[in-house]
Amino acid sequence: MKKMTAGRFRVNCVAIIDQVQAKRETVLITRYGKPIAKLVPADGSADDIFDFMAGKGSIVGDIVSPSMSDSEWANLSDSSGSQ
Repeated sequence: MKKMTAGRFRVNCVAIIDQVQAKRETVLITRYGKPIAKLVPADGSADDIFDFMAGKGSIVGDIVSPSMSDSEWANLSDSSGSQ
């Protein structure tokens, strides 16, 4: 893994990004000798966080109208024990 200062990265960021992509080499960016970021080559697939639930749910029934009527809501708030 290659290390470089944040200042050097800032000056040459486009070239460094191109190099990471071409050589598939990770770059550790440091400030005052301490790691602050890591630039890694992206793989071709999508990130795991996006669309991981795609196709696993479905809408059943009316999603627009209220689930309880006004009288049911009033009965619920009356029986909650607020005295």
